[in-house]
Amino acid sequence: MSQFKLLNDKTALITGCNRGIGKEILVVFAQNGASIIACARKKDLDFEDFISKTKSKYNVDIKIIYFDLNNENEIKNSLKSLIIEKLHIDILVNNAGIAHGGLLQMTSLSKIREVFEINFFSQLQVIQLVSKIMMKQKCGSIINISSIAGIDSYPGYSAYGSSKAAFIYATKSLSQEFSSYNIRINSVAPSLTETDMANQMEEKAKNIMIDASSKKRLAKPSEIAHTVLYLASDLSNFVNGQVIRVDGGM
Repeated sequence: MSQFKLLNDKTALITGCNRGIGKEILVVFAQNGASIIACARKKDLDFEDFISKTKSKYNVDIKIIYFDLNNENEIKNSLKSLIIEKLHIDILVNNAGIAHGGLLQMTSLSKIREVFEINFFSQLQVIQLVSKIMMKQKCGSIINISSIAGIDSYPGYSAYGSSKAAFIYATKSLSQEFSSYNIRINSVAPSLTETDMANQMEEKAKNIMIDASSKKRLAKPSEIAHTVLYLASDLSNFVNGQVIRVDGGM
């Protein structure tokens, strides 16, 4: 008897697969039998080698597509090609994003616009395009990776936190819009996680986040990925419009 896998016969599109949480989600989905459309910003030979090894290790199909979330036409052209190919997409994970910290008086409006463009507007565009496929199928699960910064307030994170808060509101609103098509939309809100983003933070700011967690440590990418796996699978069929914090008990 073959081993039971949560995502057998399902196809998932994941953005921001080339590092951090997105890369871990890709691995966890591959372990669970999903075919994957792996999205990254630009061509990377190391990433393509990683994809090749992951395909062989877990015997799954992985297709790579490249687009920049700061380029509306690239997003449209890349994702429209999937519609033209009439691919079946069961799961969408909106993981890609941009981190930003800085006091408002030290942050230009152009930077704030960039944060919103990537963390909010481009994510809505991806949902618009991929949901066309899901609506025809009459099924789908969309998981938006937000942040506890979109729920709790932190000084110096007005741009980033506001973009994630907008994404959380959109998750709740869209979950109602799409429910008649049997499409579920939920959000995962991680605390600071062991990724490049955490490595780039000032040590003092990082320690404040660690001290605020009852676990007294950063989240591991695998801990976020397994929560996403639950929302992507049929185990969560009656979970819709929810925001699940994965923060170790802030």
